[in-house]
Amino acid sequence: MKNSTISGGVVHALPDDLRQTLQADPAMLAQWEDITPLARNEWICWIEDAKKADTRRGRITRAQENLTAGKRRPCCWPGCPHRERTGKA
Repeated sequence: MKNSTISGGVVHALPDDLRQTLQADPAMLAQWEDITPLARNEWICWIEDAKKADTRRGRITRAQENLTAGKRRPCCWPGCPHRERTGKA
């Protein structure tokens, strides 16, 4: 799959490390493409909010586990503070 064919969020672009994980895991990618742009945005924002590289890698792993288990949004995340509540940038 080409990099440009994986969907991003409504505010956040898809980061390279998450893109690579999605490309390597067909089940995760299928779920990723099935969730809404707002849900994808929440996952990206949650991952990018990590302050340390280890935390970020752990969040990508958790995203992989949760998405392949059918979860549509990150657990216990209050939501992306970078978008308006209308869902627009």
